[in-house]
Amino acid sequence: MDIQNKRIPEGEFEALRQEVLTQWPTGKDVDIDEAVAYHKAMPESRNFSKKLLEAKKNRRTLVQPRAGVPVIEEHIKLMKYLEEHGEADLLPSTIDSYTRQNRYEEAENGIAESIRLGRALMNGFPAVNHGVANCRRVVESVNVPMQVRHGTPDARLLTEITYAGGFTSYEGGGISYNLPYCKNIPMERTIRDWQYVDRLTGLYEERGVSINREPYGPLTGTLVPPCISHAAAIIEALLAAEQGVKNITVGYGQCGNLVQDIAAIRTLEELTDEYLQKYGYSDVQVTTVLHQWMGGFPADEAKAFGVISSGSLIAALSHATKVIVKTPHEAIGIPTMEANAQGLRCTKQVVNMMSDQFFTGEALETEKEIIRQETRCIVDKCFELGMGDIAVGVCRAVEAGVLDVPFAPCRYNKGLMLPCRDNDGAVRILSVGNLPFTKELKDFHNSKIEERAKAENRKASFQMVVDDVYAIGKGRLVGRPRY
Repeated sequence: MDIQNKRIPEGEFEALRQEVLTQWPTGKDVDIDEAVAYHKAMPESRNFSKKLLEAKKNRRTLVQPRAGVPVIEEHIKLMKYLEEHGEADLLPSTIDSYTRQNRYEEAENGIAESIRLGRALMNGFPAVNHGVANCRRVVESVNVPMQVRHGTPDARLLTEITYAGGFTSYEGGGISYNLPYCKNIPMERTIRDWQYVDRLTGLYEERGVSINREPYGPLTGTLVPPCISHAAAIIEALLAAEQGVKNITVGYGQCGNLVQDIAAIRTLEELTDEYLQKYGYSDVQVTTVLHQWMGGFPADEAKAFGVISSGSLIAALSHATKVIVKTPHEAIGIPTMEANAQGLRCTKQVVNMMSDQFFTGEALETEKEIIRQETRCIVDKCFELGMGDIAVGVCRAVEAGVLDVPFAPCRYNKGLMLPCRDNDGAVRILSVGNLPFTKELKDFHNSKIEERAKAENRKASFQMVVDDVYAIGKGRLVGRPRY
C-alpha cells in the first residue's frame, strides 16, 4: 500500500466516505453539514478543545475517567454519576471490543443479550450500533465535554458516527492503536485509515468546529521509556496536522519515578511544539495528558489508592492539562461506578492541593535533556528513513526497530529494545536494539543499569525486567530481589 504524509484529496476522500458509511446501517444517518450545525448549537461547556485550552491557560489539571457500558440507558446513568459523584471535568465513552474490531453484528447481539439479562455482557459502549441519535442522547445527558476512547485499528465509521453524534474529542492513531493492540495489521494500513480520521477532523475544523485529537500515550503501558511514547505521539501529531487537525493532546503513561515523569510531561509538550513548528504547522494548539499507572495494581483497595495518588501528584506537579484516572478495582476487573468515582475524587483532591506548586531542580533539568536527545534521535531518523516523509518513515522505522515498542503484540514491531528500571526507579534501556542512539546515550543507560546491578549484587539481565513488571502490584517500584 502506497502512503505519504499528504492531505487526502477531496474527491478521493468523498469516495472513501461513501464506502465507509455503508459498513453498517447507522452510517446512513451521518450528514456532515447537519452535524456541523448541531456542534455549533451546543453550549461551550461541552467543547473539549475549549476546555483544554482554558485549563492550560490557567495551569489547571482536569480529571477524566475511563468508562463505558453497552445499554444506552445504563451508559447515560454511568456518565451522570461520574459527573455528579466523581466530579469529573471530562467524560469518556470507552468503546467495546466488538466495535474495535468492526464486528458490528456481534455488538448488536451483545446489546440485546445485555438488555435481556439485565447486566453488561460487553466491555464498553457500542457507538456504531447505537447510531447518531443515541450518541447525542449521551452527549446531552451531561454538562461536560465527552471523548471517544477505544483501541480501534480501523476507526473510520466510529469516527463518522460519534462526530455526528456530538463528541468533541477522539483518541488514537495509526501507531498507538496498532502496535499495542494488533498482531497482523501492517503499519501502512493503520496509518492510512487514521489519515481518514484526521482528514474528517480537519473537515469539521474548516467548517468552524474544533474537535480535539489525542494520540494514545501509554502504548503497551508498562516500562515504556519516555522517548518511545514521545516519538509516537509527535509523529501522530504531525500526521494529524497535515490532514487539518488544529487541537492535539499528546499523552504519556506514568512510569513511577517522580523526576522522570515530570520531565517527560514537560518535554512532551515542548518537543511536540518544536516539531510542529519545524515542519510548518504553526497554528496547532498542543496540550498534554498523564495516564495514571497502566501496569499491575495491588488488590488491596487502600494500597491501590496509594498508586492512584502517586499518579495524581505527578500530573499536578508536571502541570499536565488533564489526567486519566484509575480506580481502586484495577486488580479485580471492570470497576463499579462507585469505585470509578472514588478514583476521580481522590485524584481531584491531590491535583487541587498541588495546583499552586512548581517542581524544579538540577536532576529534573538533566532528565529533560536526556529525553530530548533520545526523542530527537528517533524522530529525526524516521524522517531520514522516509526521505522527508514521516508517514513513510515511521513504517520503515518500525520495520527496522528504530521505533520499537516494548512488549507489543504486533508482528511488525521489532521487539529488540528491552527496558528496565535503574537504581532510582527511572525507566532505562537494558537492550538498545536498533534504536538510533548516540554512543553517549548508550553509555548513559549502561551506567545507570550497572549502578542498580551493583547495588543488588546481581548481573543486569532479563530477570530485572520481570521483577520490575510485577513490582508495583507487590508494593514497590523497583523489583529488588530481596522483595
